[in-house]
Amino acid sequence: MRFKIITLIIGFALLLSFSVSAQTRPVNPSEQELIDQYLKKKTKKAEEKVKKLYWISGHYSMNRINRDNDYNKFAIYESSLFSNTDMNWLNTGSEFGLEFGWLAGKNMSWTIGGEYWLPLGETQTGSFDYNPPSGNTTVTELKSEVKVYGVSTGLQYYVMNPPDTKEKLTKPAVKVGVGAGYYSVKWDLFDQYENLNLATSTTNGSNSTFRDNAFGFTFSVGGEYPISASGLALGVDLHYLYLNFKNVAWYNTSDQEVVATYEGNSSSRVNLGLSGVRAKLELKKFFNW
Repeated sequence: MRFKIITLIIGFALLLSFSVSAQTRPVNPSEQELIDQYLKKKTKKAEEKVKKLYWISGHYSMNRINRDNDYNKFAIYESSLFSNTDMNWLNTGSEFGLEFGWLAGKNMSWTIGGEYWLPLGETQTGSFDYNPPSGNTTVTELKSEVKVYGVSTGLQYYVMNPPDTKEKLTKPAVKVGVGAGYYSVKWDLFDQYENLNLATSTTNGSNSTFRDNAFGFTFSVGGEYPISASGLALGVDLHYLYLNFKNVAWYNTSDQEVVATYEGNSSSRVNLGLSGVRAKLELKKFFNW
C-alpha cells in the first residue's frame, strides 16, 4: 500500500514538472515570426479603418467658350438693329468654386463641390438708337447679363505619385478625371428687347429673366505639386466642359413660353451654349479624419 502511494506521488510530480516545462519553453523563431506578422496585419487594418485622407480646396477657372454659339449669333443680329453701338460676343468666362475630396482607393479619388461663374455679357449705359421690327426706340441701358452656378461631382485617377493616407502628397502627381454637374442659368436682357411668344408667334417688348437648368460634363488632365506648408498642394488642370442650356425661356401669366431669338422667329431660338476648354488653378489642404 505504501509503495502504491509513493508511486502515485512520484508520477504526479513528474507530470507537474513536464507541464511547467512546456509552458515556459520559449517559442521558436518561426512561430514568433508568424505571431509578429499577424499582429502587424491587425495593427495595419486598425489604422486603415481609423485614418482616411480627405481634403478641401478652392479653385479658380478661366473658361474659353466655343465661339460658334447661339448667343454670339444673337449679339450679331441685335447689333445690326442698333445704329450707334454693338453688342459683345461671349469669348471667355471665369468661375470660382469649393470642393471636398476623399482618397477612395490607392489611386482613385472622389470629389464633390459647387461653383459660381462671374457674370457674362455686358451692361452699356447711354442713349442707343434701337430699330426692331416694331419701330424705332431708344435704349438707355443696354443690358445682357448671364449668370451661371452649379454643383458637381467627379472621379480622378492618379497615374503617377498618388497621395498617401500617412504622408499625404510628397511628390508631383499626375491625374486624369471625369465629372458631372447640374447647372442653372439666368439671363437678363434690356427692357426694350422684343422676345418671342412661342404660343402666339408674336413679339413682346416687355420681358423677364430667362432661365434654364442643364447637366454638364467634364473631362480633365492635370497635376498636383506639394508646397512647403504642411498638408498643402497646388493643382493645375486642363478641362473640357460640355455645358449647353437648350430650353432657355420664361413663362408669362398664361403659362406661355417666351424665348429670345437671333433672327426673330421660332427656328432661331437662342440656346446658351457655354461648352469649351477651361484652365483650373486649385489650392488643396489635406487632412486625416
